[in-house]
Amino acid sequence: MTATSVRGIDHIGVTVPDLETATFFLVRAFGAEVLYDALRRQDGPNGGRDVERRLGVPAGTQQLAIRMLALPGGGPGIELCEFEGPRREPPALPCDFGWQHVALYADDLDAAVRDCVAAGASLLAEPQPLPGPEAGEHNRFAYLRTPWGSTLQLLTYPDPQPWQRTTPRRSARPAQGGTDTWPTDPARPGTRPGPS
Repeated sequence: MTATSVRGIDHIGVTVPDLETATFFLVRAFGAEVLYDALRRQDGPNGGRDVERRLGVPAGTQQLAIRMLALPGGGPGIELCEFEGPRREPPALPCDFGWQHVALYADDLDAAVRDCVAAGASLLAEPQPLPGPEAGEHNRFAYLRTPWGSTLQLLTYPDPQPWQRTTPRRSARPAQGGTDTWPTDPARPGTRPGPS
C-alpha cells in the first residue's frame, strides 16, 4: 500500500432544484457564506459533449448555475449545482446506493435542529443518543430532510467515545497529548470526532 496526499474533504457537491432556495436554506440554517459563483445563471447554460463526458451525465444535460459556499469553522465547502436535462431523479435515501447523507457537527444540537427547521428542513425524529461505539452521556444525533429532499444528519459528541479506547487512530484528545486531528474540523480543540 502506498501513501496518498489526500488530507480531507475539500467540498461536497449537492444538486438542487433551485440554487437560490438552497442557498437561502444553508445561509439561514448554518450561517454559510457564499464564496463565489462558478457558473452564474446569466452566463449559462453550460452543456454539450464535453460536459456530458466530464460529468458522466445523459446527452442533453446542461448546467444552469453553480455556487460555492463555506460553512463556519473551517469545514468543507458546499458546492450547489442546478441542472436541467432528460434525467432528474429524486434525492437518494439512506437505503439507496451511493453517497447518501451529509453529517454536520453541531456544538448545540438542539439549536442546530431548530435553525434547520426554521429554514425549511423537516425533522425526521427527535434527537437520539449516539449508540454503541459512539455513545456518551451527551452524544446525540438527528436526521432531517432539506427543502429539496436530501438527507442531513446533525450530531454532537462532546463526551469521549468508547471506540477511541480500542484503536491507536485518534485515540487521544489533543488536550491529553494526542496529535491526530480530524482534517476538516480544526477549530474543535480537545474533542475527537467519531464515525457516523
